[in-house]
This record gives sequence, C-alpha cells and structure tokens, in this order.
Amino acid sequence: MGRPGRGRAGCAPHGIGHDMNDLSLRCDPFGTRVQGESDDFDSERQMNDPRKSAPESKPRLTRDSPWARALAGMVAQAAPPEAVAQPVSHHLISPFTGGHPAQHPPERRSRSRDIALRSLFHEPVEIEQPARTEAWGQLTPVMPRAKRRAPGAAPLIDHYRDTKVADAFDLLRTRLVHTIRKNGWSRIAIASPVRGCGSTFTAVNLAMSLARVPGTRTILIDMNQRDPGIAEALDLQTNGEIRNFLTAQVPLADYLQRYSDTLALGLTAEPFRDSAEVLHDRRTGQVLDDMQARLVPDVVLYDMPSVLDHDDLGAFLPQVDGVLLIADGTRTTARQITDCERMLADQCPLLGVILNRARQPILKRNDR
Repeated sequence: MGRPGRGRAGCAPHGIGHDMNDLSLRCDPFGTRVQGESDDFDSERQMNDPRKSAPESKPRLTRDSPWARALAGMVAQAAPPEAVAQPVSHHLISPFTGGHPAQHPPERRSRSRDIALRSLFHEPVEIEQPARTEAWGQLTPVMPRAKRRAPGAAPLIDHYRDTKVADAFDLLRTRLVHTIRKNGWSRIAIASPVRGCGSTFTAVNLAMSLARVPGTRTILIDMNQRDPGIAEALDLQTNGEIRNFLTAQVPLADYLQRYSDTLALGLTAEPFRDSAEVLHDRRTGQVLDDMQARLVPDVVLYDMPSVLDHDDLGAFLPQVDGVLLIADGTRTTARQITDCERMLADQCPLLGVILNRARQPILKRNDR
C-alpha cells in the first residue's frame, strides 16, 4: 500500500546528494525574555538617564506605583494560554532524525527553543538515547558466524575495515543518511538492472555499515525471492520463508532475527517463482507498515530482484521511498541504466547509481 506525500528526489540520478541537512534550530534565542527583566524596568532605566530625562515639572510613573501594579495585573490576565509553559514530552531522538523545527509538534519545538536558550548560559544538556521497543527485544537473536571470505565470494566489510572498500561503504552510508534524513524517508530498495551486478553484496555491507552507528535501528530484508542470497552471505539459517511473513501467516517476532542491537534480518532460502504476486497482495503493505510501527527502524533495506528481468520491483515500488541502482562496471550498459531510469520515472525517486567492479582504467583515471 502506497504512502502519499513522496516526491522526486532532489539529487542527480548518478549520485546521492552531497548537501548536508540543515539541523540548526532556526529560532531566535533572544525572542524569549530572560527572567528578571521586563519592559517597565527598561523604561525606568531610560527615564533615569539624565540625557533623556523628562522635565522636572512632569511626574513620572514608578514601577511600584499602584497604577503600574494594576497595569501589570491586567497584562498578566490577558496573556494567551500558549504563553504558559507546558510540560515537555520526550520523543524518540535518533542520529537519522532531522528536519526543520516547524515540522515537529509544538512541544518538540518548545524543547528545542529551551535547549537553545540554556546553551547561551553554558548549562549542560542531557542527550536522550532512543528507547528500545519491546518488540525489538522479542526478535530471535542470532550469532554472527560468517566466514571472513569464502573462495570466490564477496568480502564482508566488517572483516576488512582497513580497506578502501570499507571506506567506500561508509561514504555511501553517510550520503544515504543525509538524503533520507532530509526527505523523511526510511524504506530503500536496492536492485540492479540485470542479475549478477552485486545488489546483495551492496545491501549486506551497507546494512553492516549503518548498524555500526550507535543508537540506531537498521532492518535488512531479502526480498529477492527468485534468487535469495543474504542468508548464504552471512552463513545463517532462516526462520522460514518471507512469503509467509508478508501474507501474515507468520508473526513478526517468529520471522525476523536480531543480528545485533542495531541490526535485524528478514531472510529467505527457497526460491519462489510467484514472488511478484505476493508483493501485489494488499497484506504485504499492511504487514510492512505494522513492522515499521512496532520496531521503529531508522532504515529498512530491501534487496530486490533485477529490474529488467522481473516485475518484482515494479510491484513493490508503492512500499519504498527510493531506489539505489547497482551497476556492474564490467557488464552493465548505459542502455540498461537508461531503461531502469525510465521505468522509475514519476513512480519512485532514484537515489543514485552505484558502480560495482569498476574497471582498472577507470580506477586509475579517478586516482589522478
């Protein structure tokens, strides 16, 4: 089931936007009067100024006079209800959550304004940690046991942190976070024009990079029912097939697996030919919406089948906020990328095209 309010991404089709989201409070900290000062105090100070004092023959109204006290009481009674301080309710704050203060509820804006005011006087502000929902803790825990690298298999960057590949995924993570934070997105599909371009390799390593951010939640789901590969890449057993979860035959806690405090997995093992029909089912959107509401993830990554070979991504577009396209530098053609862009046009934002297995001449030219 689609969610209204999405628009085209503001970034170029061949790269995630570089613009940092403006997280400044954009509120005037001096718009609120500091306690202890008032307008009548300023007026009295100006009247006592010998350069601006009135003639001695004219009487002056003092602050403690009966007329001044009566006027102050009338002003206090006429103050609008919103001027009275309200108790601040605590919201879930995540490193991935951002936006202009006007987008937040009044109590959130009030807290942001209060923090800005207190920072003027160097008062310490406690950082609120996101509270773990009970549903996240009920997921089945699994122990990471993936090998460093099987012969001919793609590496997992968690075992090769000192490589340029790991740096590239961390850079991709940062740009993706900036983009989804700016637009208020969370559901990202990862796909390639044709089979074998490295979409599963990208999805797994990007999820691991995102999961290293403390205090966040990332969910990685193997939506490639035609050729599943995440369970094999991580050397894990599945909790059943994803089609049973999407059709509400298996509860959330019995299907998803908790890989760590910041990463959950939805795996599948057996290929399924009629996967697109399951994605068209209305129950799929309802199940995924329920997952979002109960687990409150910052990012959900869906590893999808190839775009040009199957219609799975087209059926699933109403459930995602954007698409990352994975191209193979040794086999993907410009025509294939153009066909993917044409298919996504006016339906879902294309967040970027990631080049995998770049040819050696390209790498040397970029190093200059």
